[in-house]
Amino acid sequence: MFGVSTVVGPLLGGFFVDNLSWRWIFYVNLPVGAAALVVIGAVFRTRAERVHHAVDYLGASLLAGALTSIVLFTSFGGTTYAWGAPESVALIVIGVVLLVVFIFAERRAVEPILPLELFRNRIFAVCSAIGFIIGLALFGSVTYLPLFLQIVKERSPTASGLQLTPMMGGLLLTSIVSGRLITRFGRYKPFPVVGTAVTAVGMGLLAQLNVHSSVLDAALYMLVLGLGLGMVMQVLVLAVQNAVDYRNMGVATSGSLLFRQIGGSVGIAIFGAIFANHLSSHLASQLPAGAERPKNVSPQVVRHLPPALHRAYVRAVAESLHPVFVVAAVVAIFAFLLTWILREVPLRDSARPAAGEDLAGTASAEPAPATAR
Repeated sequence: MFGVSTVVGPLLGGFFVDNLSWRWIFYVNLPVGAAALVVIGAVFRTRAERVHHAVDYLGASLLAGALTSIVLFTSFGGTTYAWGAPESVALIVIGVVLLVVFIFAERRAVEPILPLELFRNRIFAVCSAIGFIIGLALFGSVTYLPLFLQIVKERSPTASGLQLTPMMGGLLLTSIVSGRLITRFGRYKPFPVVGTAVTAVGMGLLAQLNVHSSVLDAALYMLVLGLGLGMVMQVLVLAVQNAVDYRNMGVATSGSLLFRQIGGSVGIAIFGAIFANHLSSHLASQLPAGAERPKNVSPQVVRHLPPALHRAYVRAVAESLHPVFVVAAVVAIFAFLLTWILREVPLRDSARPAAGEDLAGTASAEPAPATAR
């Protein structure tokens, strides 16, 4: 569902931009959220017994503040502010300080929002690192592929979103097939190894896109990327859930997904800075002397430029996307190397705790295998 929604999002966004207003990318969350609330209220059943928990408000606040500051630093750095500007320095300093304070707070919390003991579990630590990189690669590609399709290939926002379908198809195919194979053979490590390798190849292929590439070329490259991503994303969650105690399964799952989401946020920001810097450089060398640059390079603006300026902008955008995918490919190679140190432990026989197990206690009736630690 995560993979489908990640690709369907740009399609719906393109439809809204073409037929309604960009504001609908926010308005659409209202009916969707209301429907989700009704469904949860109608069919979700909680456990009858109630256990008192101490909510880690301090840890949640510190973690949110730290991550927000770091993401804003990567978003503004190199674009809105120079990397060494006081604003950029202040954001990264605040983020680091809050992160350090968060670690100390979690050591004293009764029920920490992100137990530090999880990071002593090698499988959780490795899967979180790989997830961070995969999130970076996935969101970076999904963000900038429509830009290539709309500006370089002059497709509408709706059409560019629809042309991301090959990625979704590849992701769905390998997600389902790998899940079935893992269920049958009980082995999960080969899939992230192969998946990250295919992802790196897919990113490398996307780096070859230029003004002469066809939409079919882009579709084939996106298919390769989707095939790789589908063998990684859900397998990492499975490995984490299989490696921790039942009482930590919820927080371990959410923690693993958190790293993937943060990777996506940081990836979009870093790729944005790379793209903006290269675009500025290419425009400076390719625009005719005395030509005035428009304030932005949106597809609508570029489409209505005079022919000479239009050709220069299209060429500059295509060339500026090349380093984005090159960096993504290099990062995916790091994820591939990390998969080789991912330990594989036997899958549990049940997704449920043993009879009489106290999920809120400090011990687990079925602890993670010793080889996972």
